[in-house]
Amino acid sequence: MKAMVTGSPASLDTLAFADRPDPGQPGPGEIRVALHGSSLNYHDLGVVTGRMPADAGRIALADGAGTVVAVGDGVNEFAVGDQVVSCFFPIWQDGAPIVGDFSHTPGDGIDGFATEFAVGPATAFTRAPRGYDPVEAATITTAGLTAWRALVSDGGLKAGDTVLLLGTGGVSIWGLQIAKAMGAMAVITSSSGEKLERARDLGADHVVNYREVKDWGRVVADWTGGRGVDHVLELGGAGTLANSIAAVRVGGHIALIGTVTGVAGDVPTAALMAKQARLQGLIVGSRRQQQEFVRAIETTGIRPVVDRRFSLAQLPEAFRFQQSSGHFGKIGVEW
Repeated sequence: MKAMVTGSPASLDTLAFADRPDPGQPGPGEIRVALHGSSLNYHDLGVVTGRMPADAGRIALADGAGTVVAVGDGVNEFAVGDQVVSCFFPIWQDGAPIVGDFSHTPGDGIDGFATEFAVGPATAFTRAPRGYDPVEAATITTAGLTAWRALVSDGGLKAGDTVLLLGTGGVSIWGLQIAKAMGAMAVITSSSGEKLERARDLGADHVVNYREVKDWGRVVADWTGGRGVDHVLELGGAGTLANSIAAVRVGGHIALIGTVTGVAGDVPTAALMAKQARLQGLIVGSRRQQQEFVRAIETTGIRPVVDRRFSLAQLPEAFRFQQSSGHFGKIGVEW
């Protein structure tokens, strides 16, 4: 079967199709999935460009969705024909975090889903949301679940809360949709006026152009009447954390998700202490949290925002589009 694999050295120029053995029929406790869709994450980009070291020849992409075509002995949760979606941490089923690296993450420590078929434990997948196509379903594995865990599982989001979202990528747009579906108010930042208007169309209550407003944390706090927001999805890292602390309320919650502006820098510890805010790092979530997210999607009717779709053969081109930062929401891959 065909698969998109990393080259040596890893780069978008060496990311290419290769022949891989068919994984065969599922063993006890396993399912065989015909894959039809994925979505891109910055983690995937790091792997295929060599910024995050992985074995040469690794099948790319952490997100995968498709149709169950065979089930092994002892599998009762799924049947042939079911639509399923992968888990980012297949060994983390429930409870408190148990993983701190990517050694079991598809597309990194193990082969991913940029291929025709996959065979794995049934517990490495969940049911896909009803009515979602494979690309839409694949957006929940990494970006969607990260936003859900940050706001709901860890943050305890409730109606009437205020949420600050940094940027208009996959996690933030999912966060915006989750916040509005839960009855919260949301403010979002971007350097693009066009993207901010699209965010307004999705329900954003307030928008801030961070290129025009350097002290946007204070501006966000002012928007709340000086109280500060209840939740922050912090995707920038060192370069944006000070503004996020300025924006959050006393006793609020900052979910540290990304490091777009750098992996190291000064942390305004005095300001963080004064705010008595909870600064929590997180990486995606557990299978149980993904199942809860799927139920919430089906209850609320949220549909993901997919900016553009590429074929699997166009995967290098899709990553180049991601590098341009021109997308709003998620970038899909379908085959």
